[in-house]
Formats: sequence, structure tokens, C-alpha cells
Amino acid sequence: MLVLAALLPDFQLQSADGDSATRIAVTAACGAGAFGVLSAVAWPLLVRLLLLVPALFLGLLVFALNGSLLLLALRINPSGRGAAAPETAVIVAAVMSAVASATGAALAVRDDEAYRRRLHRLAARRRRSDPPCPTTPGLVCVQLDGVGHDVLTAAVRKGLMPTVAGWLGTVDRRPADGGQETADGRRPTVDGRSHTPAPASAAPAPASAHTPAPAPAATHRLTPWRTDWSSQTGASQLGILHGSTFDVPAFRWYEKDRGEVMVCNRPTSAAELQRRAAVHTGDGGLLTIDGASRGNLFSGGAGEQALVLSITTRRRGKENRSRAGYFAYFSDPANAVRTALSFGAEVVREVGQSVRARLRGQRPRVGRGGLYPLVRAFATVVERDVVVAAVMGDMLAGRTAVYADLVAYDEVAHHSGPHSRDAEKVLQRLDRALALLQRVAEHAPRPYRLVVLSDHGQSPGETFHGRYGLTLGDLVRAGCGLPVPRSAGRTRSGAEARAAVRAALRRPVEEEAGEQHRPARTRSADGPPSRSEPIVLASGNLGLVSFPDVHHRMTREEIDARHPALLTTLAHHPGIGFLLVRSAEHGGVVLGANGVEVPLADLDDASGPLACFGPGAADAVRRTHSFPHTADIMVNSAYDPAGGEVLAFEEQIGSHGGLGGAQSRPFLLSPLDLSAPAADHGELAGAEQVHHALRRWLRELNGPEVPLTAATEEEQAA
Repeated sequence: MLVLAALLPDFQLQSADGDSATRIAVTAACGAGAFGVLSAVAWPLLVRLLLLVPALFLGLLVFALNGSLLLLALRINPSGRGAAAPETAVIVAAVMSAVASATGAALAVRDDEAYRRRLHRLAARRRRSDPPCPTTPGLVCVQLDGVGHDVLTAAVRKGLMPTVAGWLGTVDRRPADGGQETADGRRPTVDGRSHTPAPASAAPAPASAHTPAPAPAATHRLTPWRTDWSSQTGASQLGILHGSTFDVPAFRWYEKDRGEVMVCNRPTSAAELQRRAAVHTGDGGLLTIDGASRGNLFSGGAGEQALVLSITTRRRGKENRSRAGYFAYFSDPANAVRTALSFGAEVVREVGQSVRARLRGQRPRVGRGGLYPLVRAFATVVERDVVVAAVMGDMLAGRTAVYADLVAYDEVAHHSGPHSRDAEKVLQRLDRALALLQRVAEHAPRPYRLVVLSDHGQSPGETFHGRYGLTLGDLVRAGCGLPVPRSAGRTRSGAEARAAVRAALRRPVEEEAGEQHRPARTRSADGPPSRSEPIVLASGNLGLVSFPDVHHRMTREEIDARHPALLTTLAHHPGIGFLLVRSAEHGGVVLGANGVEVPLADLDDASGPLACFGPGAADAVRRTHSFPHTADIMVNSAYDPAGGEVLAFEEQIGSHGGLGGAQSRPFLLSPLDLSAPAADHGELAGAEQVHHALRRWLRELNGPEVPLTAATEEEQAA
């Protein structure tokens, strides 16, 4: 305060006639003390009075509220000599809170011993009043949204994620071949397995000062798993938390029976998907008993929920505390100021990185202007800090099962690329968050097993629009004989972070082009409307085409009769990998280039249009074909196995949502003292199998879970 008074002309700690140094110091001490007391006492009350203010705006009000508290502190100062202009008070209060945050009770979510001890004291106080928690181990699952198995293993090899490397038992130094050795001398391969090198015939070299310390024993195993055709958070997280991905064909799709577009990150759609999953499986979810859901699209049946999208449409009450996590976090003014300053720094960082990419002529590249810097800062700073703090509180409260989603990497990788330097910086910060949770577990009232997993990966590649100068919607219109706009439009990205921002602002997800409940109609030659235009939706590199005026799923024969050139136009385009359509003759058929046509019954992964998409692709396509709301035409973009690249139908250079490359290969990092995720060391195929693995681990830890009936198990096995 003394330094600021010397630097700022509108901030004074002495009278106009001047005071002694001692008098000025006493005035500063009294002012600082009064400001600290008001921050500790009045700030939580002010936050409670702002429950009706959108959560994102609360962070913006931090500075004004802090400035008001400082003015009040100067007014009640016994010396009566402190004075400041309102705008100067905001600056002084922000600097003081930032200094307190950097040196006192609440530091950044990096290596935060003081913050951890403070939460531990709060949790200990709460445990004295609450019933004691069980002594059996609890389960904490942290989802690193969009981090593929390939990205994680590469980050470990590069030393970007030392916490994860320690869990896998890798050493700090890297061998000449770029691999990493485990404690028993094995080196993990790209797929997470390991091999033991042949023993050297020569005697071991004598130890020296330069000999690296032996690696710690591994505590976790790394397992890749395979998503369904719809490789996106809506399907995967619904399957992980609620045990069902049935009838989720994409990130967004049109339902003819309801005349509505479903979008996984729209609160009303998320609530409906959660309801359908509960009906389909017969239980409430993975977290039904003593669980907590943090930052997710779905609740998992948890009683404690914060930042959960599926409940944001409910009226505020005991069952809807989705935004409570924001207020619990921002009730500490130091937290609020630190996060607000980090938010601003992240915005500046994104603008700088975007300008640098443009000046270097980086390709591929997508637009990163408009509100995107704010969306990125929200995902990488606000959402991360709030969710991590909520999980820490859950662990210190002794909850049995916790599931949290961190969307930072997914948002940055969409616009910067999954292997970009920007995305790697985010991985480093996520690793520090995992390290903090690991340390908090040491002070928890019960032991915890920490599971880290992802819901999908991301595949790089330029956009369909960037390569060919038209969107999928334009190509469909051309195949239907409809006029194509001269300036082809772009499909807006539907990343999860945008939904979190809208939920924080209490704004619904906007209808995009082609998502209206009443589709536009074309006009015949004599004027009156005839047929509805097709609805074309994009989910990463997966496209969906629906004809809303036909109330059933159209067959290939019906589409050919209505638009003879459409299927040929799509299948022969170099940017299209394959199509799935219903067939009156074969039930379902996959169409490829050069007139290739394969009935679903004869479809396999080794030949035909799906040969380059890897194992499991044929089963994934057949399963999607069985969904009631599969689109009339399902379109998967082309895939280049050599570079692992796809062509996104959205404005993303790192995409997911369909088949092709790393997007379908997420990871599961689990403790070794739990059973293997898949029996006989097989591969987990689909998010539903991940759900069953988590349920089994809860049972092994003697935690409560909702049992599945025998009928439900048989249905899901089928």
C-alpha cells in the first residue's frame, strides 16, 4: 500500500500538509488491516447476494467489488487520512489481492501447499460436524477431454507430463531411441505395452556421479480403448457415466419424430439424453450413491453437482446446484482476483499465438478471432481452477466417487492442432493439476485411487471447406440440384467449452444454420412451396443429411428416386471416405468411391471402404445403423492413414466425431492395484465397457454402487 501510494497520484495516505513517516505507516497498516477484515467478512456475503448474476460476469465484477471494499476501508480508517479516486481504488485493491494471492492463503493451481493446507483445515472443520466417512478407498476419475492415447504417450516421452510419467514408472532421462524405460528395464511402446531388452553381455559400468537415479516403481497402467463411430464427448461421457451410448449417432442430429435438432452440449438435449440413458439401463448412473459430478455434460446420478450441463435448465433449488461451484470458488477474493488476472493473461497469450501463426503462414489454420480468445481463457483458466478446487473439496470431504472433466486441451487443440506447441503447454498445466490432486489425497480422510482417462482423441487435418472451397452443405445442395451460395458458409465449431461459457452466462445454445425446427422449403416453378430442403449437420469429420419432410428414415432407393445424383456426388468426392444409407434390399449399405457398394452383412475391416479406418470400424458402423435416429445419409470424411489426417466439416484443424485416426483411440490410466480394465488383457470397445470397468473397480474398493439387474446385463452384453 505504501508503494502504491508513492506511485499513484490519486491514492493518498497522508494529509495535504504532510505527515511523518510513522504516521503514514500507521495509516497504511490500518487501511490494509481494515481491507483484509472486510475481504474476509463481507466478501462471502457479497457473493451470496450475487447468486442471480451470471457466473462468468461474477469474475468481471471482482475488481469493482474489491475497489468498493478498499474505499470503505479507507473511510473507516481511524486516522482519517486515506483517500483514493474510485478508479484508483480498483487498481490498488486488485494489486493488493494479487499480492495476497501470490504470498498467502490461496495460490495458483500448480504446486499449492498453502492452498492445500487451507482446504485441509476447512475439510477437517467440516468433518467434525459431519458423520465420519468410510475408511475404504474412494475413486476419483479425472477426464482430460480430447487427449488421445498417442498425445499422452508423446507428452510423457517429451517430459511434458512428469506426474503421469512417475505413475507409469518412467525415468527422467530418455534413451537414444526416444523411448522410456520402466523400473524393471522395460520400455513402453506406442500402444502402451512394453518389452524387455535383451541383457547385455558386458559387465555393468561402474556407478558415477552422472548415473541417473533408479526410476520409481510404476503405480498405474496405461490402456488404450476404442470409441464408437461417434467419437465425441456427448456419446463417450454418457456411456462412461450412465452406461449407454444407444441412439447417440453424432454430436448433433435431427430427430424426425420430434422435429428437433439434438445437440449434445445444449442443456435441454443433455437432459433428454441423460433421461433416455437412465430408462435404457434401468439405473441412475455411476455416481448415484455418495458421488460428485464436476464440470461434466451429465450428472452420472451424483447428489453433488457443479458445472453440470444437463441440470442447468432446471429451476434453481436443492436439485440444481450446477453453478454453485463458481460461487464456492469465487467466494475467496484472492481466488477471484488470481483467476481474473490469469484469465486476462490467457487472452493475451491466445492473441499473440494467433498473430504469430498468421505471420508465419501456418497451415492448416482456422480463424481464432471474435470471442474465441475469451472462450479459450474460460476453458483453460476458469473451468480448470473451479473444477480442480471442487474435486479437492470432494476428496477432503471423503466422497466415495468423483468424476470431473477438464476441457482445456480439447478447446485449444481444435484451433491450434492436437500436436501444436499451444496444446503442449496446456498438457503441462493439466499435469500440474493432477500433481496437486495427488498431494491432496495424502491429506484426505480416506485413501483414494486416482484414475485418469479421456473420452476421445483428436485427428489433425485441414477443414473440408479449406481444401475444397465449399462446405458439406454446399455439396449436398449441388447433388440435390439446389442453388449453391457463391460465398460458401462455414460451420461453427461446437466445442464443449462454448457450452460451458453459455451455461455460465445462462444463455441457451443458439440454433445454427440448418438446425431450425421448421426447415425451409424450396419453391416449385409455379410458386408454392414443395419439398423441404435437406438438413445438413456436422460433427467433426462426420456429416449427417436428413430430409425432414419424410417422416421415416429414407432408403437408398427412395433417395435415388428423389435426387438421382446425390449419393453419386457424395460418394465420388475425394474428400468423402464412405456413406451409410438404409437399403430396402440389404437393410443397410456402405457406399464408397468408384461405385463400391457393400451390404452391412458383408462389411469387414480388412477390405472395402472401411479398410483404412482400422479395427472395429465395421462393428461401429453396424451399431450406428441400428439406432432409431440415425440420419438418412451418414457421411464420413476421407482419411489419410500415412499422416493420420481427416477433413473436418467444422472449422477445426483438430477434430473428432467420426472415424479415422487418433480421434477414436482415447486412453485409460488406472492404478495397478485395481483389476485390469478388460478381461484377458483385451481391448475395451466403446464407452459402455469403460463404464463397466469403473463399476467393477468401485465394487473392488467396497464402495456403494447401483447394481445392474441380470436382464440389463444380458441386454448390454447383447
